Amino acid sequence: MVIVGAGMAGVQTAVALRELGWREGITLLGDEPHPPYDRPPLSKAVLLGQAGSPAVDVRFDVDFEALGVDLRIGVRAQALRTADREVVTDAGPLRYEHLVVATGAYPVALPGTAGLPGVHLLRTLDDAAALRPVLDARQRVVVVGAGWIGAEFATAARQAGCEVTVVEAADRPLAGALPALVTAPMRTWYEEAGVELRTGLPVSALEPGAVVMADGSRLAADAVVVGIGARPATGWLAGSGVQLGGDGAVLADDRLRTTAPGVLAVGDCASFPSARYGERLLIHHWDNALQGPRTAAANVLGGDERYDPVPYFWSEQFGRFVQYVGHHRDTDTLLLRGDPATASWSACWLRDGRLVAVLVVDRPRDLAQARKLIRRSAVLDPAVAADSSVPLMSAERPD
Repeated sequence: MVIVGAGMAGVQTAVALRELGWREGITLLGDEPHPPYDRPPLSKAVLLGQAGSPAVDVRFDVDFEALGVDLRIGVRAQALRTADREVVTDAGPLRYEHLVVATGAYPVALPGTAGLPGVHLLRTLDDAAALRPVLDARQRVVVVGAGWIGAEFATAARQAGCEVTVVEAADRPLAGALPALVTAPMRTWYEEAGVELRTGLPVSALEPGAVVMADGSRLAADAVVVGIGARPATGWLAGSGVQLGGDGAVLADDRLRTTAPGVLAVGDCASFPSARYGERLLIHHWDNALQGPRTAAANVLGGDERYDPVPYFWSEQFGRFVQYVGHHRDTDTLLLRGDPATASWSACWLRDGRLVAVLVVDRPRDLAQARKLIRRSAVLDPAVAADSSVPLMSAERPD
């Protein structure tokens, strides 16, 4: 067994294989020079220096030697020769019988900014380490992108005492993820935190000490942090016979198998067809990287398990804990539970009367109940569901 990628998905695949009875060899390749580590703390505790020694404190609690896993760090996969069952790496070729692709995603950079001093991405432990001095020095920071990672970094930077401006090409935060009715109240979150939010204006160029906007205006910046999305890290699979989608993701089936014999794919690098939602999903979140490996491992061991989770993710920003469970479309019916101008509220999406997704802001009870309701495709009474004074479970109606 060869697993390419030593993030959450790759590590959990190795763990699941052993737990489910795999007795043969496992080789785990990681292209970073660090032992495998967890990513969520990078935009929080590591940035603020709360994790002490980041290289130690964010490592997974896995004893790879005891697990019988041959961990090879600092080894990058360069190509895949499926006809020969061989992974080509910068350390030489590696033969496999079974292969799991778990190479994750890479952050999208602004065109023409690669290597520019003072321009940062936030995806790896080294990225977080490079940003620590920015926060320690309380520099003026411009964040490009008002998505999840942009908001989380802005939160940490303000907590550290930095002057922060967030610029977003769309007309509002999280425009690609959530409807205006849900995101409109989030503007006040930035204001209350002392973060200047500029929307509806793309970045034109970066200059030393400044960000140039499309209207010619300039924003002073000692550092620029770019958070405009991520793409599956699958370039090394070109010409391999592993089919990729237009978004670059591995097109796995509902058992997480790829189009190449003996090759499966898990985590941020792979999409899969969801019977629950009637479409192919590409999920760039921690929970997907935790759940998928167990299905993949079971199927390597001869099982026939379908992967069709209820997606889940969370974000800590501006003193709020935001959680989302499920998956919605723009055509789904949106119901608000509570007033988004208040400290805690929820948003529910119904499709043909069935609950398909819920976003909660500091309402953990709604989140816990929503997960159960979505898993069983529960039908809700819209009037009851919109009443935030009653438990969400009370809105369920007979199918």
